Amino acid sequence: ALFERPRDGVTLEDLVSVTDQLLACGADIVEINMIRKRLSSVKGGRFAQLVAPAHIFAVVLSDVLGDRLDSIASGPAHPDGSTIQEALRIVDKYGLKLRPGLLEALEEETPKELDNVSTVIAGSVTSLCAAAEKTAAELGYKTLLLTTTLSCEAREAGSFMASIAQQIRETGQPAAPPCAILLGGETIVHLKGKGKGGRNQEIALAASVGLKGLKDTVLLSIGSDGTDGPTDAAGGLVDGKTVDNLKGLGLDPEAVLAENDSYNGLDACGCLVITGPTGTNVNDLTVLLCR
Repeated sequence: ALFERPRDGVTLEDLVSVTDQLLACGADIVEINMIRKRLSSVKGGRFAQLVAPAHIFAVVLSDVLGDRLDSIASGPAHPDGSTIQEALRIVDKYGLKLRPGLLEALEEETPKELDNVSTVIAGSVTSLCAAAEKTAAELGYKTLLLTTTLSCEAREAGSFMASIAQQIRETGQPAAPPCAILLGGETIVHLKGKGKGGRNQEIALAASVGLKGLKDTVLLSIGSDGTDGPTDAAGGLVDGKTVDNLKGLGLDPEAVLAENDSYNGLDACGCLVITGPTGTNVNDLTVLLCR
């Protein structure tokens, strides 16, 4: 995002406006980058095209599920696999408000073949989850990695993890305690309220509702970059007492979720995780620990 040169006729303000619209409507990172790369002179393979015949060796840190090279950082040095039709469908799907000049930019095709690039992926959510599994095992937990491609509404992911915790306590399935259940990926949040938060904070707060009353059970959900949404928190850490603690403060977890105000809700009961910027970004990690 910090490497950019807008196409002729496209301003920085245009890019900010389009990005804000896409984030607010719940578009995923592939959809967001499919639009942004077409408004750029250096994304969607255009940087490699500009420097040809010089050869590029790209070392890539992936923050895109499935490690799609044409979507990571909007693919400045990789042939673009998206089409004009796909980009226009995203505009229609989310009702994006674009001035005519931006629509014209979306209708200009991106490079489909490049012969001056070599690429290696140095890190991804897969390596993040592997490291988390290794650490949990060293601490004595049986581990179960459910997916590295989580992509759904954040609060649904939180409720799902809470339901797994309930089943573990009732039946010892899908793993008997002490166990660690892990998810890697990147969820979305459809903004309906006017609160403050991020997708990992929303996962944690939603999970707390289903974890209510469960002993020796905690859930952690964090963004690997240390910045979850437009906040200074990396995510949240909740347990079976979180809901009662919130209600003791006069806060209804469901109302807080409806307002998309997970940051202030978790902050009130001391459940925010604040690491500061980590200097990396390989998606998000959610860990359920049952002892």
